[in-house]
Amino acid sequence: MKLIETRQAVGHVLCHDLTQIIPGVTKDARFRKGHIVMEEDIPVLLSMGKDHLYVWEKTEGMLHEDEAAQRLRTLAQNAYMTATDVKEGKIELKAAIHGLFRVDVERLYAVNCQDEVMIATRHTNTVVHPGDKLAGMRVIPLVVSEETVQAAERAAGDKPLLELLPFVRKTAAIVTTGSEVFYGRIEDKFTPVIRAKLEQFGIEVRSEVKVPDDRAQIISAIQAAHESGAELILCTGGMSVDPDDQTPGAIKAAGVEVVHYGAPVLPGAMFLLGYFPDGTPVMGLPGCVMYAKATIFDLILPRVLCNLPVSRSDLARLGHGGLCLGCESCHYPICPFGKEA
Repeated sequence: MKLIETRQAVGHVLCHDLTQIIPGVTKDARFRKGHIVMEEDIPVLLSMGKDHLYVWEKTEGMLHEDEAAQRLRTLAQNAYMTATDVKEGKIELKAAIHGLFRVDVERLYAVNCQDEVMIATRHTNTVVHPGDKLAGMRVIPLVVSEETVQAAERAAGDKPLLELLPFVRKTAAIVTTGSEVFYGRIEDKFTPVIRAKLEQFGIEVRSEVKVPDDRAQIISAIQAAHESGAELILCTGGMSVDPDDQTPGAIKAAGVEVVHYGAPVLPGAMFLLGYFPDGTPVMGLPGCVMYAKATIFDLILPRVLCNLPVSRSDLARLGHGGLCLGCESCHYPICPFGKEA
């Protein structure tokens, strides 16, 4: 710190809060630590009785918190994100689009293990909308060494810690299986639920077909949906291990390379995910998707719509956080379900 005359302080950085007292009106910090003194601030400071100020003295190898926060921002920010102006040494990143927010958790951990720096984010694989907060970053002290920030930069590596992926798949086909629905014995309550979930992402349902529990007919319907050019194929019903449930086998027989049948998620254990050789995803949706507010479908659908490959390992990782607590009043996605560490 150094002491200077207030009239000479324009452009300098305050080293501590300055409180303004107006009897009966306010007693609060008028200027915060880290504030850069502007020309219009001088009369106010003088009226507060501040003829001299302690300001930060630029030292070789040291960074002010605002400059350091900008360096941390560059470690995190990626496409489709906007940054707020730096305020009291802190910057926030916000979403510019509707998409899937992802964090490189291990590299973020490595950065936050460094002294005197911090970056806080939303959970990875979170659906966000324009204007949603994604992350905030700052350094802890008012000034920090260049070496401290460089250590954080080395820990982060050569690409941004965060990414926001737009939803690129726009069309879907629904194949509803089950003789009870096909023959009109019961009302199809599954398809309306799927349509509603797809509408949240702007997905157009190109075709919708009902077939009985007949392997050949299910295979034919899946292949027809693929040939129609649908970018996503969803098969509902027939996903359990009952003798009449033909859907899992029919999906594979239709030419789909199955990633895995089954997932460590409740509700959603009987989920199936696969891809045609050209990359078109196919999902077999268990009955829980019809009646539960949040299921495995809600966790995987956004990734698939971003054209993000989902592996068996990705499904296995969902076990941690994959237990829905069945709350009386569901607040998903503002809850632990599907949140990865």
